[in-house]
Amino acid sequence: MAFNTLTSRAVLLYDEWLKEADPRTGNWVLMGSPFPQTFIIAAYVFFVTTLGPRLMENRKPFQLKTILIIYNLSIVLFSLYMIYEFLMSGWANGYTYRCDLVDYSSSPQALRMAWTCWLYYFSKFIEMLDTVFFVLRKKSSQVSFLHVYHHSIMPFTWWFGVRFAPGGLGTFHALLNCMVHVIMYSYYLLSALGPKYQKFLWWKKHMTTIQLVQFVLVTAHIGQFFFMQDCPYQFPVFLYIIGLYGLIFLLLFLHFYYHAYTRGKRLPKVLQNRNFLLQKLD
Repeated sequence: MAFNTLTSRAVLLYDEWLKEADPRTGNWVLMGSPFPQTFIIAAYVFFVTTLGPRLMENRKPFQLKTILIIYNLSIVLFSLYMIYEFLMSGWANGYTYRCDLVDYSSSPQALRMAWTCWLYYFSKFIEMLDTVFFVLRKKSSQVSFLHVYHHSIMPFTWWFGVRFAPGGLGTFHALLNCMVHVIMYSYYLLSALGPKYQKFLWWKKHMTTIQLVQFVLVTAHIGQFFFMQDCPYQFPVFLYIIGLYGLIFLLLFLHFYYHAYTRGKRLPKVLQNRNFLLQKLD
């Protein structure tokens, strides 16, 4: 009886919670409930940490050169497309880069922004293949806790973004992230092409700096919200999450940069895997 009562209350709370959601995105793929994506993320974590390494234990690493070339090129092109859509749906077409609210109307521009947010959310599932390729190529040392955490938390949190606040100032970090991915996956693409293209990878050392700039901009942009006297952003909890996420990774990258480039010392264990910071696929 007590279990049934608790379940009923949970269902009621869930229904009340969904009443605050954006009705425009409710019927889109994976948007009806957070449970399907939770299952996908759980399956991803189980495969890359447990099942995959066991299956590959007595097998030779897969040679995935052609697949990696196609994959990296696809991510670059997809990221370029999302940059264009983010710009045209707001960031170069009406947004002020300050208190930009979510437009819940059915105007073409508002729907375009919401759809672009869903595309970005879906891209996080595609990027899980980064880790799958590590496992299939038996590069288990590159499957760090931070790497798996990053690839798990991004789609999980972005479900709530698309379902409740697909637009406004909470999407600036997505635009920046797409820009960074164009640079990063271009590097991975050249690296996957083989030794002949190594001469074009001289800018590898600047990748960490690019990441640092990204998190500084994200933190600064979100941080201004806390100093605005009147910014009625509809779901400020998302801004707290974005700000905290940006700040944590800014500190991690600063720590990495200081140890790797300033002092040149061995990194703490949690940061020793440079492939989390520069997820090299060569």
